[in-house]
Amino acid sequence: SSSSSSSSSSSSEKKGESASASEIPQPQTPLPTFETVSTAAFRIRNGIRRTRTSRSEALSELAECNLFLKHEHDLPTGSFKERGARNALLCLTDEQRAKGVTCASAGNHALAVAKHAVDLGITANVVMPTTAPLTKSSRCAQKGANVVLHGETIADAALYAKEHYVEGKGMTYINGFDDPAIIAGAGTVGLELVEDVENLDVIVVPTGGGGLLAGICLAAKTIKPSIRIIAVEAERMPSFSEAMKAGHPVKLKLTGATLADGLAVPCVGPTSLAVAAPLVDECVTVTENDIAIAVLRLMETEHVVQEGAGAVGVAAVLAGVISDIKGKNVAVPLCGGNIDTTVLGRVIDRALVSDERLARFSVVVSDRPGGIARLTRIVADAGASIKEIEHERAWQQEDLYAVEVILTVEVRGGDHLRELRDTFNEIIANNDGTIISWGSYRVE
Repeated sequence: SSSSSSSSSSSSEKKGESASASEIPQPQTPLPTFETVSTAAFRIRNGIRRTRTSRSEALSELAECNLFLKHEHDLPTGSFKERGARNALLCLTDEQRAKGVTCASAGNHALAVAKHAVDLGITANVVMPTTAPLTKSSRCAQKGANVVLHGETIADAALYAKEHYVEGKGMTYINGFDDPAIIAGAGTVGLELVEDVENLDVIVVPTGGGGLLAGICLAAKTIKPSIRIIAVEAERMPSFSEAMKAGHPVKLKLTGATLADGLAVPCVGPTSLAVAAPLVDECVTVTENDIAIAVLRLMETEHVVQEGAGAVGVAAVLAGVISDIKGKNVAVPLCGGNIDTTVLGRVIDRALVSDERLARFSVVVSDRPGGIARLTRIVADAGASIKEIEHERAWQQEDLYAVEVILTVEVRGGDHLRELRDTFNEIIANNDGTIISWGSYRVE
């Protein structure tokens, strides 16, 4: 299969850190195979329920393809991570089970290990960075795991877990994406998709460390080699794309916080890369606005809440960054629904702005009685809804008896917003004093 990379990704020389051959991480051997994926499906069948796959009529119409969504967020801990975690735990020897396991994660992998270790009677010590959401650390503890908060990053937490629990107590460390058993478990998503969707043409896979991508590649490409596999990453952390260019894992530096924090892995897993590189057909990236709009579309059309990382597959389909999917049968796993409510609120607001349904602008009106009242009446008559309003006198230098009013309004979309702009322009041109001029922020 051929592989291409999105033009929005910068070169590995600019983003990555150079490394000598001895510093390049090596894959674990033997590599996972289709047989290990099918074995994992049998192994975890009693502990992981099969998730539903449904065709989205609304999103299919928007994307001009037959879009099928696999609802991995329906699993008890809210993500596909349970598949790999349970498989890895069931692969342990009796001696390893007796000593217990440890992992480092800020979210979904930690929840999955905590739940299934406790279910299987295995002691779990989960190390989370101090920046991990409080709700997730609390949920891990509620599952029965011993939760330790250490360090500011996943790397800090992983180092502590390996030094304190692996070297110190002989526990087994379970990597969240680059363990062969984790990859095999994640690959069961691909097995189910090929069974669920007749004549499946394309699978779009959210990609961070690469474990889910590698597993789905093994499953789907073995059963139906003609299926195209598309890797989707956040534009701010394209570690798989850069690794494909370099031919080996490249450590990147995060260029800014991303809504897809679950995919913000600075270096793709070497085992995952070794498996996926020959099989993936295309690598694309999505912007922060693309991700926000995908979260909003899923809420409005499917009544499904996804975290940013879980929605990047849908984001790529809706943004039109994937080649040749018009009229095709396309499947996307919805990988995780664990998003803090406060973050969700910010994501929705950002999406509404990107969708031209929330706008902020300012105008100058008379500061005499009735000036602001007339302004709000104009907005109401135009069918817009004022969400916030504030007025500023001290910095308005033009007229002592004028005030700048800053409005945040909700509209039906871009056309409606431009209608409101045209109404304001007409009133300003009439020069009747109702609206004196645009303020510091205007609608273009």
